Amino acid sequence: MDMATAARRWTVDMVRSLPDDGNRYEVVDGMLLVTPAPSWPHQVAVGELYQFLTSYLGDHPVGYAMVAPTDIEYDNENMVEPDVFVVPLVGDRPPRSWQEAGRLMLAVEVLSPSTKKADRVVKRRLYQQQGVPQYWMVDLGQRRIERWRPGAEHPEIVTDALSWQPDDRHPPLVIDLARYFARVLGDEGTGTPRPHPS
Repeated sequence: MDMATAARRWTVDMVRSLPDDGNRYEVVDGMLLVTPAPSWPHQVAVGELYQFLTSYLGDHPVGYAMVAPTDIEYDNENMVEPDVFVVPLVGDRPPRSWQEAGRLMLAVEVLSPSTKKADRVVKRRLYQQQGVPQYWMVDLGQRRIERWRPGAEHPEIVTDALSWQPDDRHPPLVIDLARYFARVLGDEGTGTPRPHPS
């Protein structure tokens, strides 16, 4: 994470004017965050979670899952690109823009050495301030997920089964994390979502 530009106050328009050089550029409270291209395991972790979410939301259409790069713009000094996120449907269809979606139902960041500080502190605070119901930080090294909710001072550390239930009219998505991390990190096993027993 390049923090050398922290002394300068950045805006969304300034970030959008930067050249397309393979880095991810975000701005939180006027601070520019620069992330280099992600690693292979990072992208596998993102892809697996995206598949779980799209499969679940296909069966229980309460939201729409997306992956970066897609801008989430809160105001002129706050624009982020979560690795994976879910937004509500508009009527019965996916939103056509962030402005139409209006809010996040879930934000997910996969930690890496270059993003760990920003994901754990800067972006976490923003997601909490914006009332994002759940923010997951995927820690591949520790094989765990840190789940944050608005107002929480500490995360919930999840190492076995990760449950997400955005609407109590539907059963939750439950992800077996041992199988998920085994698949992402090249061990045997496959992670599959399963409904909670009724």
